[in-house]
Amino acid sequence: MKEFIAQYPGLLHFVLLPLLICCSRIADVTLGTLRIVYVSKGMRNFAAIAGFFEVTIWVIAVGQIVQHLDSIVTVFAYATGYTIGNYVGIMVEEKVCVGNVLLRAFVRKDAEILAERLSRAGCGVTRVLAQGAFGAVDILFTVIRRKEYRKVINVIKEFNPETTYTVEDIRDGKGPSITLTEQERIRICTNPVVP
Repeated sequence: MKEFIAQYPGLLHFVLLPLLICCSRIADVTLGTLRIVYVSKGMRNFAAIAGFFEVTIWVIAVGQIVQHLDSIVTVFAYATGYTIGNYVGIMVEEKVCVGNVLLRAFVRKDAEILAERLSRAGCGVTRVLAQGAFGAVDILFTVIRRKEYRKVINVIKEFNPETTYTVEDIRDGKGPSITLTEQERIRICTNPVVP
């Protein structure tokens, strides 16, 4: 390998080193994004582990860039890795789906139908009557795991694609709609308690 690099010295400085720096930045920025998510969710252990690997990779990348500041290719690789790392970090964070979200749906008519559909989908729903800019409106609240977010949005869009909804990350929550397992939710939804 050394003979090969000695034979092609430009290969190290213009291809291999920039590629190493770019990949290192992608990895450490992705880990940084996950670390921030874990910190915001109060997940100390995961945040600490992600932070350890993030800073280790960052030190390696910065060490190489400082040694080769005279090369525009390495500087460009550093910036490219940072840019791609942000994009990849967001994609990974969306796949990991950590934590819970509060979903609010603002329904102008047939709110009881949507509430029933959400309940059948395994969501605990709280319904509040309110007054909006265009008259009476029902606000449906549900706290769900982030990994169930798309499923719940699909239920809302099937009901009425024009329904207004908001989603908000929450750090912590406790209650039946959050703490029940998927099997427990299915059992409750298929065997409702009759008073």
